[in-house]
Amino acid sequence: MDMERQRSSPICEALEQFQRRRVVPFDVPGHKRGRGNPELVKLLGERCVALDVNSMKPLDSLCNPVSVIKEAEELTAEAFGAQHAFFMVNGTTSAVQSMMLSVCKSGNKIILPRNVHKSVINALILCGGIPVYVSPSIHPQIGVALGMECAAIEAAIHANPDAVAVFVNNPTYYGICSDLRAICKLAHDHGMKLLVDEAHGTHFYFGEGLPPSAMMAGADIAAVSMHKSGGSLTQSSVLLIGKDVDYSHIRQIINLTQTTSASYLLLASLDISRRNLALRGRESFAKVVSLAEYARGEINGIGGYYAYGRELIDGADVCDYDVTKLSVHTQGIGLTGIEIYDLLRDEYDIQIEFGDIGNILAYISIGDRIQDIERLVGALEDIKRLYEKDPSDLYFGYFIQPEVVFSPQKSFYSEKEPLPIRESAGRISGESVMCYPPGIPIISPGERVTNEIIEYILFSREKGCTLQGAADPRADYLQVIKE
Repeated sequence: MDMERQRSSPICEALEQFQRRRVVPFDVPGHKRGRGNPELVKLLGERCVALDVNSMKPLDSLCNPVSVIKEAEELTAEAFGAQHAFFMVNGTTSAVQSMMLSVCKSGNKIILPRNVHKSVINALILCGGIPVYVSPSIHPQIGVALGMECAAIEAAIHANPDAVAVFVNNPTYYGICSDLRAICKLAHDHGMKLLVDEAHGTHFYFGEGLPPSAMMAGADIAAVSMHKSGGSLTQSSVLLIGKDVDYSHIRQIINLTQTTSASYLLLASLDISRRNLALRGRESFAKVVSLAEYARGEINGIGGYYAYGRELIDGADVCDYDVTKLSVHTQGIGLTGIEIYDLLRDEYDIQIEFGDIGNILAYISIGDRIQDIERLVGALEDIKRLYEKDPSDLYFGYFIQPEVVFSPQKSFYSEKEPLPIRESAGRISGESVMCYPPGIPIISPGERVTNEIIEYILFSREKGCTLQGAADPRADYLQVIKE
């Protein structure tokens, strides 16, 4: 990596030069540098609103970049060790769906774990791909799905030699990593692409002593959420392209769904965040690792909680662990993760990333301080003292591997009818239901509803999880395929 080149930020420099010219705007956006919307200026500030401009020749165009955006993407590819990089302003959802649509057409099979983000299932609805699920093992204590075991992937490949790709989410939301290098070799040896949802792995490219990144492992395409651990603005992301991939075709796929009015606030944040990571990423993420490991030790010292880490590594289901993730199993004190999530926010003014049935995740990043960690640890200790109860009545089935009957696309577009959810066992779901975050569907279109799934949905709702995906926001009714 050419560190001198990495000091530049082409989009930011072009925006600064454009501002100095004091151009009179007779183009969109209609707020005209904020003059038409003073309340917006008051909220966001004059400089921010003035940077909300339209694509034009001096600022390039994200749909077909030829100058400053092209240069910024090239610098990003270099910094991440990729052949090419695309800036994404529709979130990592758009990046995930673009990489899926670029390799998977109607009727194509794709090998993947079931504990994927909803964007993957939605991509299958859009393209008509057929999922071949590899069942992950479930950790017996913390109840979360583990990584993709190579032997299981190899079996799926031999059973489905016509599959076009293998898809891996690495790391998972909980920090669990699969053996990307071995999976990559398996996929490529059988003529398949390797796609990686790396939404939570930006830091793998810049930190030391962390699991290998997708590009380092030889993946063909990877979706990276720069706005998570990379420091850019929410909704900005990067799609990385490896060797021997037709990137011009991928740009065409991206342009099927990505906006033609890309926000320069998001583009500039990607540009400057890449520069910061290239220049200071190593030291920044060393600090993140130190904070997370300190917090892990302090929380485990409280008793009842289990902040898990590298001890999960077994060389098969968990090949590596992302120690920047502060994932904590909470049921040892008799509370679900979502209950602690709510208590932290409502009683202690602490907003963590998510709580589910058994765990919480506190996202530790380059913006955290030791005093923030101390406050979190103190609040968890206080919650244990004030709210601890008998854990025996808590639900343990955090991850269920449903039976797939029809493809997501066929099921989503089939004629459906609403049924009271308690009466839907045995029927085929025509919609998704998930707790968000983390956004992993409990059930997806085309999967058979079971009593266990119904119990999980209702228990999650009772404990305060936010349900998404269903036509009925409360999930009292479930849309099932008409028989």
